[in-house]
Amino acid sequence: MAAPMMNERDLEFMLYELFDSESLISRERYQDHDRQTFNQVIDTAKNVAEKFFLPIRQKLDTEQPTFDGKKVHLIPELKVAFDAVIESGLSSATADYELMGMQLPPIVANVANSYLFAAGGTGMGYTALTSANANLLQAHGSQELIDRWVKPMRSGRFAGTMAMTEPGSGSGLADLTTSAVKSAQGNYKVTGNKIFISGGDHDLTENIVHLVLARIKGAPQGIKGISLFVVPKFLLNDDGSIGADNEVALAGLFHKMGGRAQTSTALSFGEKKGSVAYLVGEENHGLKYMFHMMNEARIMIGSSAAITALAGYHYSLDYAKERPQGRLPSCNDPHSPMVNIIEHADVKRMLLAQKAYAEGAYALVLYGTQLADDEKTADTEQARTQAHLLLDFLTPIIKTWPSEYGPKANDFAIQVLGGHGYINEHPVEMFYRDNRLNPIHEGTTCIQSLDLLARKLPMNNLAGYLATLAEMEKTSVIAREYDNLVCYCDELDAAMANLKQTTNTLLQAMSTQNIDLVLSNSVKYIELFGHITIAWIWLKQGVVATKSLAEQPHESDISFYQGKLQALQYFYRFELPQIYHWSSILSEIDSTCYEMNADWF
Repeated sequence: MAAPMMNERDLEFMLYELFDSESLISRERYQDHDRQTFNQVIDTAKNVAEKFFLPIRQKLDTEQPTFDGKKVHLIPELKVAFDAVIESGLSSATADYELMGMQLPPIVANVANSYLFAAGGTGMGYTALTSANANLLQAHGSQELIDRWVKPMRSGRFAGTMAMTEPGSGSGLADLTTSAVKSAQGNYKVTGNKIFISGGDHDLTENIVHLVLARIKGAPQGIKGISLFVVPKFLLNDDGSIGADNEVALAGLFHKMGGRAQTSTALSFGEKKGSVAYLVGEENHGLKYMFHMMNEARIMIGSSAAITALAGYHYSLDYAKERPQGRLPSCNDPHSPMVNIIEHADVKRMLLAQKAYAEGAYALVLYGTQLADDEKTADTEQARTQAHLLLDFLTPIIKTWPSEYGPKANDFAIQVLGGHGYINEHPVEMFYRDNRLNPIHEGTTCIQSLDLLARKLPMNNLAGYLATLAEMEKTSVIAREYDNLVCYCDELDAAMANLKQTTNTLLQAMSTQNIDLVLSNSVKYIELFGHITIAWIWLKQGVVATKSLAEQPHESDISFYQGKLQALQYFYRFELPQIYHWSSILSEIDSTCYEMNADWF
């Protein structure tokens, strides 16, 4: 019997016990739904994952896309799986009814998609990026753009991408060179090159809609002069059918360490006459619009990292329960039966670490997903404003912590399997390779840490920072009602006090000292804040587990909730104490890395 992709009981816990998603049906947008429809969608996703993606999971990894100089070639089974997702409606699960969506709460769609991502990995990237592209255009594009491009993307006829990175600028968008010139027809002509464009070319859909950052001729230098354009692979005829080629040429494919199901492309725009482009919103506001998609993508990256960590955890857990090897140190009888490796204390340690990382990370991204929904659909303006404040501040952590600790969880999964974990007959080595990209794209860990410390922290007189701490303090007050959680409340309170002290030191230093030196250890700040955030998320899970145990549940649920409390204990005893060392480095404005001379390497 195959190892489970996801733990259904844990998904139920997250969705209905931790986040009370059933209460969302009281909102006007979701009034057509109930718990039954939520579960039906999740079951549909599980069935699609098991039928179409799981059988080709290894093939997607070993037979990566190829380019013959004219056309990209994907394994044909991916097209079948892609079409199954489209036909099920899962690709537009959260979209409006009038745009062929289901109007599902994003948190429910996230849980449903967990099966698809666990089975299909980056094969699901084509639909995920398309949805994010459509969401951006729906939020910032004209009605004409929505009618012409969003509707075909929602229906699965077209796919969408995000084209930012250039060969010479990488993450430094201020230095991009892709240019745009307004034409006599009122549209624009774009010329330039982009690299690392996920899903930039394929044959899964009739057309590909690229969202391209470019600088209009005469616009200011730097990020203030960047505009956003729709640049389709093919132009459309008046009736919406596919028209002429739009000079979007595939220059080549990149061969990746992991995540091989999704093409990573180098694209050339407008080499002859310029690619026809349609302006999104206003000129020179492109980066602001693109961040709508980027922030959604950052939650998506956090989700992908957490789900991949969960997939590795469940596989290695299943393996450990079935694999006999060795005996406990207390056993001196070589004739005694071997024990399954899950009985060995160090295997338990590695499984507990995975559980703490993966379930903590996934709870965090679901919290972020719910905040993104609340800022649009919560019942009061105050609730919507509060959700926006929290999400805006926490997005760097929601992206970074899962993407840093997800691969660590996958590393432990490999170790649990031992030599079997290092060969591709088991998928855990693939999970690690797939997950290793997540700390890099959509803003590297360093970029996220700079955003958190130098921008998000001082913004609006520390409003997001203070709101986040207030939420943590509320949980600590609630948890103190339970004797078994008081010790964790004390530790969380102490960690928050340390965070406040460290933060105050850094804020003062940023205003009085060499800013490059102060920010040189910013990654330790986001790691410190991230660990405290996950400790808070685990305490929230501990409250639910403790309350549920007091209600004398079924025996299987007793084990489930005890597992939650043990993972909580692991995180507080093995992980949280590390923040004090990181705090010391930050508070002392340690100059070790900053002062390293390039000639000394």
